[in-house]
Amino acid sequence: RGQALLHPTHRIRKVTAKLVLENLKYKPMRSLLSFLLIGIPVTLILTLVGLSHGMLADAERRARGSGADIMVRGRDAKAILSGGTATLSEKFLDFFGKQPHVTAVMGVVTHAVELPLVVNGVDLEQFDKVSGGLHFLAGGRFQGAEDVILDQYYAKQKKKHVGDTIQILNRSWRVSGIVEGGQLAHILVPLKTLQELDGYTGKLTLVYLKLDDPANTQMVIGSLNHLLPGYTIWSMEDVASQLRESVNSQGLNEFIAVIVGIGVVIGFAVVCLSMYMAVLQRTREIGILKSLGGSKAFILRIVWAEALLLGLGGTAFGILLSYGARWAIEALKPASFQVEIVYAWWPITAAITLAGATLGALYPGLSAASHDPIEALAYE
Repeated sequence: RGQALLHPTHRIRKVTAKLVLENLKYKPMRSLLSFLLIGIPVTLILTLVGLSHGMLADAERRARGSGADIMVRGRDAKAILSGGTATLSEKFLDFFGKQPHVTAVMGVVTHAVELPLVVNGVDLEQFDKVSGGLHFLAGGRFQGAEDVILDQYYAKQKKKHVGDTIQILNRSWRVSGIVEGGQLAHILVPLKTLQELDGYTGKLTLVYLKLDDPANTQMVIGSLNHLLPGYTIWSMEDVASQLRESVNSQGLNEFIAVIVGIGVVIGFAVVCLSMYMAVLQRTREIGILKSLGGSKAFILRIVWAEALLLGLGGTAFGILLSYGARWAIEALKPASFQVEIVYAWWPITAAITLAGATLGALYPGLSAASHDPIEALAYE
């Protein structure tokens, strides 16, 4: 009696849902493979987006981990993510230290080792004054000219412990300490040693300034720009902005757009093939439905609903795989690559996948809806 009282639209929806679920259960392996093939481009999209966000966040976190309010580069300042030429004289340290509101200064030499990783040559006494000091998890400060301090991520990536030897810059270094991540760089060596190795004795790549009050940052920058025209003088917010621009200028957005296009094509192809094969296998069933009064719209709705379920299932599968991809990347290269789970992209990838699924269901759906019921019933 309850069934009889249902509105016809509700009965149609209930029948459609049951038919769709039974169709997916009828060929479980085909459904599972469809979920997997649709999920792979979803995983690629989410992993690429997560990689760009993660690496940018890590770079910004390490820049702020210096504890400084202002960063100064020489006249050659261009790429902020890689090592740069040391053109600033160490004499600038005294000059900057005498400026109003500047309480501490630190000079740094940078050297790219394996992109995007950079070695920073630092004077730990200067670093302590600017940042408040390193937070050691094991070991301690430099004991010799060929000591190195690693952060926890690079130490994990290279499987190194305090006292081990590591090859960097074509020479052996002794690991004197391991520190928390996010403190200026993944790899720190004595400033004088790196200056000598690179032939930059008495020169610096960067100078970091600590102010008495961050509110004075723009005023100090304005004064320094007047005194040092042509030099690059940034607040740490400017550094974060430059990092974002540097990442975006590498063609990453265009690459993600290509992957999105591939995702749509794969979703279309997988759903089209899957649904076309399903229509061929269910020709007699379609004939029975049409002989019982099923309209073309009803048949098309069944195919379309099944395609949407495949798209949603593939999206969910892809999201799960993205967690696996993040775990694998961070297990193998925790210092070189950081991946974030960007939840805002979940609905975007779902919309992309459903668009491909809808397009893929169009031809099989129209084909099924156009079947002649007599021919369909006689189909072998």
